[in-house]
Amino acid sequence: MARIAPLSGFPELLPAQRVVERDVIASLSSTFELHGFANIETRVVEPLDRLAKGGEIDKEIYVLRRLQADDSADDTGLGMHFDLTVPFARYVLEHAGHLEFPFRRFQIQPAWRGERPQEGRYRQFTQADVDIVGRDTLAFHHDVEVMTVMVDALDRLPIPPVAFQFNNRKLIQGFYRGLGIGDVTAAIKVIDKLDKLPAEQVARLLVEQAGATAEQAERCLELATIRVPDTSFVERVRALGVTDDLLDEGLAELAAVIEGCAAVDAPSVSVEANLRIARGLDYYTGTVVEIFMEGYERLKSVGGGGRYDALATDGKTTYPGVGVSFGVSRSLLPLLADGVLAGSRPVPSAVLVAVVDEESRTRSTDVAAALRRRGVPCEVAPSASKFGKQIRFAERRGIPWVWFPGDDGADTVKDIRSGEQVAADPASWTPPAEDLRPQVLTPTATPSIPTTTEENTP
Repeated sequence: MARIAPLSGFPELLPAQRVVERDVIASLSSTFELHGFANIETRVVEPLDRLAKGGEIDKEIYVLRRLQADDSADDTGLGMHFDLTVPFARYVLEHAGHLEFPFRRFQIQPAWRGERPQEGRYRQFTQADVDIVGRDTLAFHHDVEVMTVMVDALDRLPIPPVAFQFNNRKLIQGFYRGLGIGDVTAAIKVIDKLDKLPAEQVARLLVEQAGATAEQAERCLELATIRVPDTSFVERVRALGVTDDLLDEGLAELAAVIEGCAAVDAPSVSVEANLRIARGLDYYTGTVVEIFMEGYERLKSVGGGGRYDALATDGKTTYPGVGVSFGVSRSLLPLLADGVLAGSRPVPSAVLVAVVDEESRTRSTDVAAALRRRGVPCEVAPSASKFGKQIRFAERRGIPWVWFPGDDGADTVKDIRSGEQVAADPASWTPPAEDLRPQVLTPTATPSIPTTTEENTP
């Protein structure tokens, strides 16, 4: 049989790594639900004309088509979603009559994007989104709420510290408008390139593409250099001498978001105003955020989002919203590859029930059934080999406990890490809480299971 070559950009996790991913997804889901957000799951495909609305993503959309379909087939013109925002907007429009607004939703699903695979960027990846959407109007306090929810959620994860860097599109637009720049939208798109291009080149592009003067371009760059962990940015922006009503509104909103997120008890999350954050997509209208992970700045942002006042509309009703997305795969896969995170064992079983001989296997399966009824994950040894071999089988699978059925119910259970062995009743014995399910560990916390030399005695 020919050797199977891996398919680049479509990562597959080993069982112990999957333990980490599942734990992270469960933690995110739990936090979102604590804040009253309902879970939804949208379909994999959307019409191409809807997916391609943004324009910039066209070449990266995976098209869905049956191998022998002709042009009249009803599944032509479909593509796989490249994020969760576009399908969510469609979901709101399609099901608006059955939703209560403001609608609070979280969604954790795979997405697909046809780009060049590299660390942190994959063709198939999992995202976690949380949004609040209103009907026609959505009060600003929801901006603060959504951002604080994600701060709380990421603080609970076993990942390195993260930084939330906030800005506000009203602030940027008002500043540029107050300066007298002709094409404000073009100016925002140019400023969004500051993390890729030197400041001198960005200044030149502001002149060439946004119609700015050299002096105006310099003022734009001065604004973009403001980065503080508190609301002192307000005074610094005022000191630049630009006035505009939209600028005032943006300053007030950004200050409220910074204060709200800073008030969350989240030791592993830092919050700052970074006025170079622009988020180049046109649909953002207010709060914008980028999330960065300490020690993994090379990944660029691992999350982001903001306020969008007209992403979803049916022509009569507009559904404004605010949301933020966290890249589950983008963050976790590099951490797993570097050994920063690991699963404590590749199987859910906390106990291996040994088999004395094949004639008494039923006795072992009865013990396993009794343990499972009480919520203890376990499995029965595949063969009635010598006990030493059964113990080594448990070691290889990372199972911490081995159960030995005895005569007349005189069972014992052994912690194969310490060697301690005690009498136990399957109707009452439970392993320690930390052994009941696989745990997410850092390398320094990974337990060491010694290799036994026992052959015949449990």
